[in-house]
Amino acid sequence: MISDVGNVFFRYRNSLLPVACVLLLLPGADPFPDPMGAAFVGGAVAVLGQLIRAATIGLRYVVRGGRNRRVYAEDLVTDGIYAHLRNPMYVGNLMIASGLAIASNSWTVIVVALPLGFFIYASIVAAEEQYLAARFGARFEAYCRAVPRWLPRLTGLGRTLSSMQFHWRRLLLKEYGTPFGWMSVLVLMTLYNIWMSDQWMARTGDVHTLKTVFVTTFLLWLLAWSIKRTRYLVAD
Repeated sequence: MISDVGNVFFRYRNSLLPVACVLLLLPGADPFPDPMGAAFVGGAVAVLGQLIRAATIGLRYVVRGGRNRRVYAEDLVTDGIYAHLRNPMYVGNLMIASGLAIASNSWTVIVVALPLGFFIYASIVAAEEQYLAARFGARFEAYCRAVPRWLPRLTGLGRTLSSMQFHWRRLLLKEYGTPFGWMSVLVLMTLYNIWMSDQWMARTGDVHTLKTVFVTTFLLWLLAWSIKRTRYLVAD
């Protein structure tokens, strides 16, 4: 069953990112004539995914780290972004992964990575839903009937965003590493594409811009990490 596969992926999900980064280097025909164009389009998709993650964490954080590397949940959360989408964090992750695949500027990566990424998350979702159905029964079934799995229900979204307190400290504490991670990969990959296209000397302005983005992102990550280490921030 797909849920059995999902349990395996869930157990090793933290090890999947290095594998995904290797996939980004697969050669293939260029969807965009300019590596920077691919970076802009892919970056825009990834930013949208990051915004979904940020809104989800800022409004209602759900601990889904599992227990003993197995699916586990203490409660059924149905408010915040979860009132409009059952798996907003996974949708955000898929959009970030899709953005990086586009930014790779390789049709091979897009054709291979996107279906593979969706299969992995669909399997994990199947495993989680099997667990939640067994644990929460009719409550979870009613929730599934009311809220879509992958495409958000936009009705009432504005009311949700305006009526709930946004916990920016929790967002910074929980999410500071994610933007640095994917933005670093995007920048390094774009620099690699420029190098491989023999345009390094002709694109010194773009190279400088990309290096500036990388350094700025790293400094912001370092600042957030330092603040977390001093325990100034407390998740609320």
